[in-house]
Amino acid sequence: MTQYKRIGVDTSKSVFTLHGIDHADQPVLRRNLRRAQLLAFFGKLPPTEIAMEACGAAYHWARELTALGHEVRLIPPQYVKPYVKRGKNDRNDAEAICEAGGRPGMHFVPMKSVDQQAQGMVLKVRQSLVDQRTQLCNTVRGHAAEFGVVAGKGRGQVAELLAAVERETAIPPEARDMFVVLGQQIEDLDARVKQLDVKLAVAHKANPVSQRLATIPGVGPVTAMTLAIEIDPEAFCSGRHLAAWAGLTPKEHSTGGKQRMGGISRAGNERLRVLLVSGATSVIKAAMRPGGRMSEWLRALLLRKPRKLAAVALANKTARIVWAMMTSGESYRRPALAGTVPA
Repeated sequence: MTQYKRIGVDTSKSVFTLHGIDHADQPVLRRNLRRAQLLAFFGKLPPTEIAMEACGAAYHWARELTALGHEVRLIPPQYVKPYVKRGKNDRNDAEAICEAGGRPGMHFVPMKSVDQQAQGMVLKVRQSLVDQRTQLCNTVRGHAAEFGVVAGKGRGQVAELLAAVERETAIPPEARDMFVVLGQQIEDLDARVKQLDVKLAVAHKANPVSQRLATIPGVGPVTAMTLAIEIDPEAFCSGRHLAAWAGLTPKEHSTGGKQRMGGISRAGNERLRVLLVSGATSVIKAAMRPGGRMSEWLRALLLRKPRKLAAVALANKTARIVWAMMTSGESYRRPALAGTVPA
């Protein structure tokens, strides 16, 4: 029998706080370790259950501790918070992590491999560059409006806006120089995003799961790669659990035997929820065009619900389809199409 039943670790950049309990659930370890001391400490222990909050750095330590023979459990931070006692500090956090790790109904996060994190980093860096590009485009629009120059919506109108600024003789030379700097930054980000798109296209073609998921309407290469990297289908009991993890299921405010359902929870993986809803919106937009066709389910939904609500419902359904395909290994089967929605 090992000395410790379970050890909760509150991670940080330099100092790690440990809280361990024995097999009688009594605290027997309260200790702070420096970063260089952590592996040396656990290397001397027999195989032990270790609980940590799931974060980017936690995957690294989970792999290192698993290599030492320990069983590592990664817990979502929102599931740890209810166990934190009054007064938040590192020791209370470590104790809460240790307590949450022993709950029978606790849900744990699967450990990611180095390759998964590397592929996920490509997606995150691409999104970061896209966000920076959007920020710069909005900056150009805001400053141009200060001089009375405006253009239509969309990133494609930024080049026309910069050309209009160049033609405007009332703008001082100092401001013109700044618009040139912003334009060059946008062009540089465009080139970098295109380079990452090529890299993602190669990874998408080499990933059979991603290629299979890309056959679902509204799921492109970026969404398919995100699903293939971020989702372990065995971690979910059903497709609804996956949709709930993505924050696409309604919040419940029920009491006294009366069920009240609200808007979607917006919990879980925010980036995945954005991709699924955006893809569903594009599917509805294409189906509403002249000559567009859609499934009978979507047609009936659009007849009684607004488009945005229908897009969220379609994203929920897409998440369930994704889980079914990843679990069974089957290909997507397109449903029978109905007529278009009447105007």
